[in-house]
Amino acid sequence: MARARGGAAWVLAAAWVLLWAAAAAVAAEARSPAGRRVHRHLKRLNKPAVKSIESPDGDIIDCVHISHQPAFDHPLLKNHTIQFRPAYHPEGLYDDAKSSIGSNNAGEKPMLQMWHRNGRCPEGTVPIRRTKKDDLLRASSLRRYGRKRHTAPNPLSVDPNMLSEGGHQHAIAYVEGDKYYGAKATINVWEPKIQQVNEFSLSQLWILGGSFGEDLNSIEAGWQVSPDLYGDNNTRLFTYWTSDAYQATGCYNMLCSGFIQINSEIAMGASIFPISNYAGSQYDISILIWKDPKEGNWWMQFGKEYVLGYWPSFVFSYLVDSASMIEWGGEVVNMEPNGAHTSTQMGSGHFPEEGFGKASYFKNIQVVDSSNQLSAPKGVGTFTEQSNCYDVQNGNNGDWGTYFYYGGPGKNSNCP
Repeated sequence: MARARGGAAWVLAAAWVLLWAAAAAVAAEARSPAGRRVHRHLKRLNKPAVKSIESPDGDIIDCVHISHQPAFDHPLLKNHTIQFRPAYHPEGLYDDAKSSIGSNNAGEKPMLQMWHRNGRCPEGTVPIRRTKKDDLLRASSLRRYGRKRHTAPNPLSVDPNMLSEGGHQHAIAYVEGDKYYGAKATINVWEPKIQQVNEFSLSQLWILGGSFGEDLNSIEAGWQVSPDLYGDNNTRLFTYWTSDAYQATGCYNMLCSGFIQINSEIAMGASIFPISNYAGSQYDISILIWKDPKEGNWWMQFGKEYVLGYWPSFVFSYLVDSASMIEWGGEVVNMEPNGAHTSTQMGSGHFPEEGFGKASYFKNIQVVDSSNQLSAPKGVGTFTEQSNCYDVQNGNNGDWGTYFYYGGPGKNSNCP
């Protein structure tokens, strides 16, 4: 019995030594130059919260006072007066109540994002997904965290070497050749499978100005699955902006200064719920981005009732006036694992010809014209780099207006 007690004491002592060593290692890492840089970056991104909500998917949503959000780290926004509503709202062709997400006949608040299961943020605050240490450590560098590494799809390029720049592939519809003051779409929501962590799949709209060189301005919004950015395979609402072709300006969501959020209901980067099922229930989201003709800011609306916030016009150059191209569609990263095309899916992971309930769609795509009216786009083109991997097919009818199906499985017998 004495030996048994002695053995138990030895095991307990060894466990304490291991715990102490682990704690010492963590403390040493935190005191290292790299650890201090990570700590400072987290402190810069995660603002003091009035309230914090733990989402069922493991996210922490911080309810931050509206005047303390990351946007106001921008030097030109230090003394900015928040615009709490747009001066003008474009009038549209289609009723958002047709969307599956965002409408509720019972008058109750619909379930839009997973964190809503556990609470809501109070008025006067904005919900911000908390950045964790692991999020930063997955990035190639702290400077590149939350930033894209590539330009938007250029359907007008005649250079075959540019068609799949950086491993990015697209299936999009687009318009160009006019001045555009916004765009709208209803986007089918799915959870595409990602083959490896440094790939992603997204479905979005692009508001573009300038050339596809080093001066491109872009405002982007939609849904994405990005294990590298978020640490999981959930489908998430996202935004992005840049004023220099993704070089030094802009970021995803609220990960830098720029976008000013005014809405307390919807969190950028948070999981969307529910999502569509193959040959089953279909869900979609509606996104509208437009330029306020009075103040000049670019506003974003989610669904029928959630005006989320705006990008001040002065963070851009070409988009100070208008956009020269609008794009809608899907994008994936193809890292060619083991020398073969990725099996990362776009949209539902099925080709357009499978149709409703099986292939992903954009419907009621519209543009905002110079009179601040939503109108059907004219001269819609389509573009994809490899139609055997991901494809796009457009059409028009009375219920869906201008629409298209898009996507695909990636690697298959015709896309090796």
